[in-house]
Amino acid sequence: MRRHVRGLRYLPALLLCGGAILGLRPASAEPAPISLEFGYRRMYSLDFGGAQRIFAAWEGERPDDPLGAASEAASLLFSELNRLGILEAQFYVKDSSFLRRRDLNPDPSVRARFDAALAQAEARAELRIARDPNDVDALFSLALVNGLEADYASLIENRNLAALSPTKRATRWAQRLLAVDPNYYDAYLATGLSKYIIGSLFPPVRWILRVGGYSGDKSQGIRELELVAERGRYLGPFARLLLAIAYLRQDDASRARELLEQLRLEFPENPLFAREIARLESAKD
Repeated sequence: MRRHVRGLRYLPALLLCGGAILGLRPASAEPAPISLEFGYRRMYSLDFGGAQRIFAAWEGERPDDPLGAASEAASLLFSELNRLGILEAQFYVKDSSFLRRRDLNPDPSVRARFDAALAQAEARAELRIARDPNDVDALFSLALVNGLEADYASLIENRNLAALSPTKRATRWAQRLLAVDPNYYDAYLATGLSKYIIGSLFPPVRWILRVGGYSGDKSQGIRELELVAERGRYLGPFARLLLAIAYLRQDDASRARELLEQLRLEFPENPLFAREIARLESAKD
């Protein structure tokens, strides 16, 4: 049973509602537009400092909006994942690579800022939901906050079972959002990835999770990730990366390469996609 339960490590590992391709680059000489979409695009382009400034400016102009603080938390987590070197697809394609991540040294100051941003986003979202239970941005913020909490526990602290509860909460908030607005496509990242991962586990593990209130459907999960990839406002590029990883796990290198090539062309400043393509090429030799 132990080897089956290890499959749980993938449940929260990629519920990253915000884009996990971050880094640190010099600031641009020109002022960046204050737009969450642009902030996330700077993340995908490895301009982490620029993304942080955009999210901070967004919070300054909209102090009651939870999305600014949630995005700040996402960028803090992803910068730490980048520093620790566990963002590349190779860590998720093969179980052995994922298991080799050991002896991580998380930065306590980043953790403190991350926790503070999560708490701020959650508090702002709950205030807005108290006024309007159908506030879509507040609902999405709560899905994002819980997904990020799960990611930190799983990817950085190696506490995979502890990540299950926030993962479940993230999915529930996303489902509640989609019941209000089925066209809020970014929310399908949480529901789709959870369905895909649980649907990919061994049958005994799926049964245990089903008893605990988790459901899985691999094919439906892929379809929901495709919705985000095509129409997501913030998370479309990240969903394409997740789909590429899913295809690689299915030994479909052709479809994975197509998605990675799209990302490489869209974000030429980001070397990750070119490196993944080069790995695919070397694997063919």
